[in-house]
Amino acid sequence: MMDIRELQECALRIHDLYGSLNQHERGRTWTREEFMLGFVGDVGDLAKLVMAQEGAREMSGGRAALEHELADCLWSVLILAHCYQVDLESVFDREMNKLGQAISAKLPPGNPGVVGQ
Repeated sequence: MMDIRELQECALRIHDLYGSLNQHERGRTWTREEFMLGFVGDVGDLAKLVMAQEGAREMSGGRAALEHELADCLWSVLILAHCYQVDLESVFDREMNKLGQAISAKLPPGNPGVVGQ
């Protein structure tokens, strides 16, 4: 199992390979905006696959396609974080702590889900 740093390194290796391929085939590499648009497309595909898994629509590929799109989405998030120099590990930790505290503050005292009890 990879930790977040290893995931980022792996994502960057694939990013660099895509860059080389795009440079070779098209004479240019993707911009940050194009990475974002690719991510939006992957999220759309993921939404359709989740709907299919829940029986709300027909779509081929099953669980393997769902897994593929989840991995594509994670790759995009890791690449966008890199492009914008976001330390995803520390930001995620900070934001989840804030979110946990905000949710806990709305729960009644003694609730086992309350952060810090």
